[in-house]
Amino acid sequence: MANKGLATRQKMRLTVAPSQQIGKPRNPVAVAAKLRAAGPHAKPAGVQRQLAKQALKKVKLELEE
Repeated sequence: MANKGLATRQKMRLTVAPSQQIGKPRNPVAVAAKLRAAGPHAKPAGVQRQLAKQALKKVKLELEE
């Protein structure tokens, strides 16, 4: 019963800073794919035609004299 007070005391924990943790990646293929430069894909020709048609409809035509 001598150590009864120790149960309620805060336990001492040792933590390691994230910069000190060195570990190998889980999946080296995924890391290589993530580091490659990738961008958005080009829109299909049909979508480009549709956008061009919509833009033409929005433009007001003026007569030249």
